[in-house]
Amino acid sequence: MSLRKYIGTIHPRAAVVLHDLTMAALAWWIAKDLRYAMIPDEALGFQLLEFPLVLLVQGLVFTWTGLYKGLWRFASLPDLWNILRAAVVGAAITGLVLFLYGRLDGVPRSVLLLYPVVLVVLLGVPRLAYRFWKDSRLDLFQTQQVKRVLIVGADPAGEALSRDLRRDGHFSVVGFVDDRPSLRGASINGHPVLGRLEQLPELTHEAAVEMLLIALPGATTSEMRRVVELCDGTGLPYRTVPRLEDVVAGRAQFNEIKEVAIEDLLGRDAVELDWTAIRESLMGRRVLVTGGGGSIGSELCRQVACLGIASLTVVEHSEYNLYRISQELRSQFPELLFESILADVGDPVAMRRLFASQRPQVVFHAAAYKHVPMLQGQLRSAFRNNVLGSRTAADLADEFHAECFVLISTDKAVNPTSVMGACKRVAEIYCQNLNARSQTHYITVRFGNVLDSAGSVVPLFREQIRSGGPVTITHPEISRYFMTIPEACQLILQAASLGKGGEIFALDMGEPVKIRDLAEQMIRLAGKKPGTEVPIIYTGLRAGEKLFEELFHPLENYSATTHAKIFLAQHREVAWELLLALLAKAAEAVTVFDEDELRRCVSSLLPAFRWSDTAQPADVISIRRNDTK
Repeated sequence: MSLRKYIGTIHPRAAVVLHDLTMAALAWWIAKDLRYAMIPDEALGFQLLEFPLVLLVQGLVFTWTGLYKGLWRFASLPDLWNILRAAVVGAAITGLVLFLYGRLDGVPRSVLLLYPVVLVVLLGVPRLAYRFWKDSRLDLFQTQQVKRVLIVGADPAGEALSRDLRRDGHFSVVGFVDDRPSLRGASINGHPVLGRLEQLPELTHEAAVEMLLIALPGATTSEMRRVVELCDGTGLPYRTVPRLEDVVAGRAQFNEIKEVAIEDLLGRDAVELDWTAIRESLMGRRVLVTGGGGSIGSELCRQVACLGIASLTVVEHSEYNLYRISQELRSQFPELLFESILADVGDPVAMRRLFASQRPQVVFHAAAYKHVPMLQGQLRSAFRNNVLGSRTAADLADEFHAECFVLISTDKAVNPTSVMGACKRVAEIYCQNLNARSQTHYITVRFGNVLDSAGSVVPLFREQIRSGGPVTITHPEISRYFMTIPEACQLILQAASLGKGGEIFALDMGEPVKIRDLAEQMIRLAGKKPGTEVPIIYTGLRAGEKLFEELFHPLENYSATTHAKIFLAQHREVAWELLLALLAKAAEAVTVFDEDELRRCVSSLLPAFRWSDTAQPADVISIRRNDTK
């Protein structure tokens, strides 16, 4: 075997140990040589076992201090502290061992003082030199691809990002911008803090910046909107690091650079939750999630799986969605007792068999059709799934003595103008009135649109922008409430823990967002100009579509709860016998596909509901939005 191949077979750790022991021996020799060089009359000499004892002691101390857990590539102050500690402790123990061995014969006391100083230098300098060489080495073939970047935010996240970029070699950090006065003229990792955020346009021009990196993981949504607006004004591409909640939830890595998402600008500040109450309401219980492969259902599955539940059963009628969430949950929660059931909530036989075998204690009913324009002309399908499917699940929860049944509803159920909203309102009515006749607690949770859910406006706009436009909006003044999927699910869990049965909880959706503003912001995030590079056209309100959504009916006297973002509406009673009779008649109409009779049943259940197959002119629609603050 050649020397080159032999060296290649040595484990890197073994090479480090060999280096450090060699340095220890050299440090001992240099310390003694320096001592005897100061007194020429004395001759330098070593005892028989002097070097072996020094190396034995020092090697054990190196191991004890954890010196070999650190990598030279990332040598830093903690490594230097370990070296200093190992040198001082090693010198003290070496002196004691040599005293016991030979009464320190031939070892002057000054050697024990010189030795740790020399050892720190011999161990620290190679490590720091290696890191400096690694950090400063540039790939000669990629020197033209190095991009000059300016980091927005000089917090620890920005400092860590600058170190990562230096190691990457493809980016050159020209400095930081930060609004804190205490950082004026400061230098971080050798990079200056150049100024305030308002100075971005001139600073980027003066420093020939090619890209902006936003390192503000703890920024509020309003702060993030301001930063993005300033970055937009420079005309440069920009990226960001993930939000803290995404890092904590495992959805992103800490210093991962990503494009700014619309969720970063429209989501709200982090929600404060009573996780103790949520955990107590679910811990040790058998949980069933219907529609568990959808946007809301799948996120509910992810969140409840972390809360110490006894088992989780997911019902989903989409084979692919069920496969996807099943693979994810089994991979991330291998200890979870998990069942995936391919079934339709509108299939009473399959659902009865499921409830009988699983005996769920908590049911989250998220299965529903939700696409408003599509359902507008398909009343039978909407009623069968959103009403009769909900009734089947609710009845079985009562029959098999579930503790809690949570109906996931929508703001479109308030003063409904669409088939989808009307069907969800009928499901609400049934669950609210069933609560008074059951030991199961029936709870309804309403909220508006969730960002990036399947079939929502965000993925539609994203695809339209990707194809160059046009982006289609029904009306320039149309607005909607938005929240992120994780936030919606967290508040659903919180509402479920608050509920005692029969409540309608409405989630505080914040301020409504104009769809026009949403589209323009998404176009800018894609690096294009709205109206010119990507045109926007208005197509007119569709059948059943509102300009504004509502969270409460005027007759629902709502009140605050113990959670600031959850409101309680007082539900309206309906004669139980009449409700059952109308639902029975509607179910028969579904069976024989008699949509005219089905319309009459829905009109009897919701007298204020007005059918429309075409939208009214936008300028004559005026729907009041109740203030939820």
